Amino acid sequence: MIGRDPNYSRPLQSTPSTRITCTRSHKYYDFCFINGSTVLDPTTSTFFMADPTGPPLMEKIKPYPRKLETSTMSGIKELILTSGPRAPKCQIQHNAPALVFSAGGYTGNVFHDFNDGFNPIFIIVNSILHDQEPVLVMSKARDWWVSRYGDLLRTFTKHPIINLDNDTANHCFTSASVGLTSHGLVTINPKLLHTPKTLVHFHGILDKAFGRNHHHPRPSGSRLRLVLISRTGGVGREMLNQNEVKQAAEKVGFEVVVFVPSSTTAMHVAYNLLSKSHAMVGVHGAAMTHLLFMRPGSVFMQIVPLGTHWLANVCYESPARAMGLQYIDYRINVEESSLVDKYGKDDIVVKDPVSKMGSNWSMEVMKIYLKEQNVKLDLDRFNWLLKAAYDKAKKFMDKEG
Repeated sequence: MIGRDPNYSRPLQSTPSTRITCTRSHKYYDFCFINGSTVLDPTTSTFFMADPTGPPLMEKIKPYPRKLETSTMSGIKELILTSGPRAPKCQIQHNAPALVFSAGGYTGNVFHDFNDGFNPIFIIVNSILHDQEPVLVMSKARDWWVSRYGDLLRTFTKHPIINLDNDTANHCFTSASVGLTSHGLVTINPKLLHTPKTLVHFHGILDKAFGRNHHHPRPSGSRLRLVLISRTGGVGREMLNQNEVKQAAEKVGFEVVVFVPSSTTAMHVAYNLLSKSHAMVGVHGAAMTHLLFMRPGSVFMQIVPLGTHWLANVCYESPARAMGLQYIDYRINVEESSLVDKYGKDDIVVKDPVSKMGSNWSMEVMKIYLKEQNVKLDLDRFNWLLKAAYDKAKKFMDKEG
């Protein structure tokens, strides 16, 4: 699902002379911009632009940032962007631009919800649409997903959301951004925005959506709280001695809260827990995306299984540092991986994961290191990091509460 290409392009900038312009040079996404009034006919998934003087244009785009993944993209609705002498009659006028994307694909996985969705939306709103409040036009926007993230969606726009899958009226917009751009995995490059902003500003949006609107006061006089992210359900990367790890953290001095996030976990509940805690620890996986809910200055500990060092760095270490979190990683030894029991110490899978992976993060490799592997932490070794985390978290609590 994740490639290694480090090159992320600047979002397309339109000029007055362009009408429909697309960039398709990026490895993971296509992006198109309609520079001028456009009419959406949702029954045909087509955006029309009236241009009586120029030659007709037509572009097709699937507005989801996984364009090389054939199986994933097969379920994404294709949109048509076209210009010609006449456009259909407008039925609903919006004096605002459209921001068009698909909520299909891996939507529902919290990492992809933010990496493939909300992070790119934030980028577009603060670059191409920097002085405008868009109308969000979505396909594959399931009711439960819109309900779960409704408060966050409303931080980007005051306008009602348009669902391409069940709307029948023609909508008119002042322009349209179709597709979502990216600066990298859970990354915001302030140099590519109209007004420089970072992941700290993105955290402010999350606070507005999930924190301030729900009024959960921080407990006074509480102990240092560590949130332990728990993976369950036989999906891989489970912490086999989780109870012992919890007890070790409590012995160091933490109040430990075990958090088992799921697709039904209310976002304001998760935000309230993480934003009022002083540290978080868990094994590399999608749930670590909750680092975005933590206060800058708090402590984020990532347990890194065999073969996941690169992923751990780009998906969570780099964003954590950009968020201003105090980052600690615990890279497991061979003896702490369940892969030893299956393959043996001398197998290349265990002995040299980098050589096993090569330059290709294939489904086979992903299955081995992400699905087959569990961890059992060496408590003597891990205890040193717990003590370091406690000291850092204590200084943070003394300063910030």
